[in-house]
Amino acid sequence: MDTARYRALVASVDTGSFTKAAELLNYSTSGVSQLVNALEDELGMPLLVRSRRGVTLTPAGETLLPSVRAVIQDEDRLQQTASELNGLMRGELRIATYSSISSHWLPRLIKEFQRDYPQVHIHLMEGVRQEVYQWLSEARADMAFLSKVPDTPYDWIPLAEDPMVALLPKDHPLAGENAYPLSAVEKEAFIMPAMGRDDDLAELFEQEGIRPSIVYSTIETFAAIAMIENGLGMTVTNDLITENWQADVVKLPLDPPRHITMGILVPDRSALSPAARKFVQYAIRLIPNRSL
Repeated sequence: MDTARYRALVASVDTGSFTKAAELLNYSTSGVSQLVNALEDELGMPLLVRSRRGVTLTPAGETLLPSVRAVIQDEDRLQQTASELNGLMRGELRIATYSSISSHWLPRLIKEFQRDYPQVHIHLMEGVRQEVYQWLSEARADMAFLSKVPDTPYDWIPLAEDPMVALLPKDHPLAGENAYPLSAVEKEAFIMPAMGRDDDLAELFEQEGIRPSIVYSTIETFAAIAMIENGLGMTVTNDLITENWQADVVKLPLDPPRHITMGILVPDRSALSPAARKFVQYAIRLIPNRSL
């Protein structure tokens, strides 16, 4: 299976230029351009728009890109299976995840995995839930570590329950309480992370019939925490993201208690590559505080 043309297209799209794609693939710029041109000739349609600023997908390219990525994944899976049969494990493993998981869970997990399989190259892609799920659906990632997604066609592997907590300024009227009443959110200046829509919070508030007054929105929860530290409002988040974060804020459990389930999402567990299958096994064994 010769996927050089497909890989040239994907690298060009992901980096935004033939030059950067060439650096990534260890080709010449003209070589990458020729491979993409050959693929366009083979398919009978333009896939990229070329300009001085780089390359972008045509509408046809956008439609075909997930299938192109899937072909590359199939070849990688074949090569990994062959190497496994030969007593080796090599290949690529692309993992999409939250920054909190990549900071707190994955370092030890990757260390243990790479000790046993040093020839598997791991690529981490960090983002909020919407981005992580999109990367998986576009076949840019082999698996995604994230909170449970309802009504997904993919296979879900639960790992751990993570409690939700309220983060308050130190001078907040409820800062000295043992728990934060969830219903009080409607009376707060609320800071919404995750690009203005945290799906976990949106689902929680919808279940409880709560309509927060959002005064600020951030991309990352860390930015929201810094704003809370300066008295600009409060937020609700999962406990994992607050671990080892040095901030002068008050963290309280919710009343009533609420949690989110963290786990792994894969397109098809039965069709995982050998490297992905092994990595899932390591995650199930090593992720802490599994209370499912």
